[in-house]
Amino acid sequence: MAWVILVVAGLLEIVWSLALKHAEGLTRVWPAVLGIAVAMISLGMLSVALKELPVGSAYAIWVGIGTVGVAAVGMVFLSEPMTVSRLAFLGLIVVGIAGLKFVEG
Repeated sequence: MAWVILVVAGLLEIVWSLALKHAEGLTRVWPAVLGIAVAMISLGMLSVALKELPVGSAYAIWVGIGTVGVAAVGMVFLSEPMTVSRLAFLGLIVVGIAGLKFVEG
């Protein structure tokens, strides 16, 4: 169950990061409130997952899911550059996430 909680927490990283992007430096109230609230939930879920998982791997996976997710949303929906090198390096992060999950069980 800790792995499921960790993955959901990682997916929430995507939500709060994008909400803060739309908060425009915390000048737009509702995106800022959403971003901060979801960040707190995500961090709380990470904390719960850490009861059973090693901190180094869990943190790397949590951040990795958020990183890849935000970058993907940025490329697909926010017109951010989608280059071969960017995709390759994001792919390396995915391989790292999968590898950490594999070695941790």
